Amino acid sequence: MRDLLIVGAGPAGLSAAIEAAEQGLHVRVVDEFPRVGGRLLGQLHQEPEGEWWNGISESEKLHFRALTAGVDIQCETSVFDIEQREAGWRVHTSNGNLESKALLLSTGASEIPIPIPGWTLPGVLSIGAAQVMGNVYRVKPGQSCVIIGANVLSMAIANELRLCGVDVKEIIIPELSLVSNKAGEPTSILKSFTKLTHLAPNVLLRQLGKAGKLLPPSLVAKCYPASGIKVFGIPIKVKTAALEILGDKQVTGVRTTKVTALGALIPGTEKIVEADVVCIAGGLTPMAELAAVVGCSFQYVPELGGHIPVHSEKMQTSIPRLYVAGNITGVESAKVAMAQGKVAGLTIAAEISNRDGELDTLIHQAIDLVRKTRAEALIQFQPNIPKAREQLYKLYNKS
Repeated sequence: MRDLLIVGAGPAGLSAAIEAAEQGLHVRVVDEFPRVGGRLLGQLHQEPEGEWWNGISESEKLHFRALTAGVDIQCETSVFDIEQREAGWRVHTSNGNLESKALLLSTGASEIPIPIPGWTLPGVLSIGAAQVMGNVYRVKPGQSCVIIGANVLSMAIANELRLCGVDVKEIIIPELSLVSNKAGEPTSILKSFTKLTHLAPNVLLRQLGKAGKLLPPSLVAKCYPASGIKVFGIPIKVKTAALEILGDKQVTGVRTTKVTALGALIPGTEKIVEADVVCIAGGLTPMAELAAVVGCSFQYVPELGGHIPVHSEKMQTSIPRLYVAGNITGVESAKVAMAQGKVAGLTIAAEISNRDGELDTLIHQAIDLVRKTRAEALIQFQPNIPKAREQLYKLYNKS
């Protein structure tokens, strides 16, 4: 029996494994993917200081540190059930049953699909799949692309696709419906953007953010140009909606229409944008199914991407010796996930080896690092994340 079993070999899981192993715990990590790194593998962007963040390189560093610390890593292993036992946990996997005293879930996040007529055609990808094709496998997804879904994730990956040599023609929104919800309403999209535009690479977008704090969102949406605002040379058209993805055996383009600030279709404004690839960007939501299987308490937190296992700032859940870290706790950057993993690894080491007093200072230093990393994050998926997390921690303390 291992001291600690970690499900998920992404930035949070590997960071936790390193910290726990360096504190003397016997740690095993399992992941269903053929290689470690999780979401790090697809990331490639330029930091504000001008340096490039290469996710593959960062995952290789974590992998080396984990192996050096004695962590046992088992890839191509899927987890399908978890049992709580008197001595700890039994985890049922595609490669047999594993037992451990403590269990950390760092399963990350999944993309939210937005059904659009024609979305089953070859050439239609999720935005994350396109990112992995280009950044991990070095395969150009196509020659020209339209992205449906205007959010922080789509804008960041649009630039990565551009760097791959893809002609990203425009970022538009889905047609307003019960399924697309606020993702199809320009006023709601711009309201969320105005709280994040301090990070924008475009002066006009930063000015839009300032205006959004002074003016009603509906007025900002009315003033937003129908032709869009360019970021990295790519038009962000939040007042253009996708009606249908076109093609017979392969994507050939998208039929679009202009919409009002509230998402209503404007008759007579339809046009066809030709492209051989369409990327759908519905955002991210925590992959928390395994936490539900074992009976974790949950809370719906829109700022964090959906239903979240209730947890403490030390990454403890409502169930003894069950911990969470990374995007399962709310969608944030890979750097935040790594910092959370450090907290989780130290917390677990303290509890398993009864060294709470000895490791308390290190744990609090790691928590401070999470807060600092969050405050300085280049990409913030939703506004008001710190406030939402504080409320979640208070809920944990009351339980």
